Amino acid sequence: MSRQKLSPSPWVFDPGTWPPEDCVAAGADLEPGTIVEAYRRGAFPMPHDGLLLWWSPMRRGVLEASGMHVSRSLARSRRRFTVTIDQSFEEVIDACADPTRPGAWIDGPIREAYVRLHRLGWAHSVETRDDEGLLVGGLYGLSIGRLFAGESMFHRVTDASKVALASLSEVVGDDGLIDTQWRTEHLASLGVEEWTRDRYLAAIGGLVEAEPPAIWA
Repeated sequence: MSRQKLSPSPWVFDPGTWPPEDCVAAGADLEPGTIVEAYRRGAFPMPHDGLLLWWSPMRRGVLEASGMHVSRSLARSRRRFTVTIDQSFEEVIDACADPTRPGAWIDGPIREAYVRLHRLGWAHSVETRDDEGLLVGGLYGLSIGRLFAGESMFHRVTDASKVALASLSEVVGDDGLIDTQWRTEHLASLGVEEWTRDRYLAAIGGLVEAEPPAIWA
């Protein structure tokens, strides 16, 4: 799916003006150009209590694609699943948005915005399927150059989301970076590190200008 050119955003995301807090701004819009520009500058949208907020964590969760930790048990799990890419984007985002999940935050406007970005060739999904072809896990996010900004993932079978992340790391490549927003203990076990905001912003400057993986060019 080739990427389409986006209209520029009227909103300015300037890290030099951001406070030393995870939440850096409120308002703006969810137009494709606005969302992509925010990610290029190191921020991402996440609503809270009906407000559209923009975040750039002081301690950012990142996975260097070459640093993905595949344990022996995960390696065995990978052989049990089939991985597909961009075949079920809406099904993946709907599974991630399940309101019964703890910390559910993906609302209607967010869903609509990322489905639109998918149709424009910027948002992508990685799906994990069982031996019957049923979707049992996956993740979605934005591909901007060699940066993959992960938004959310889910699993219905043990290790299904881990398999999706391991496959994503191979797509992104050794010189790529996966943004996980924050680091959790679960993500840390897979190789996710915690970087300062300054380190993250310095790292993505070149990554977002690089050529994306061929599959998403």
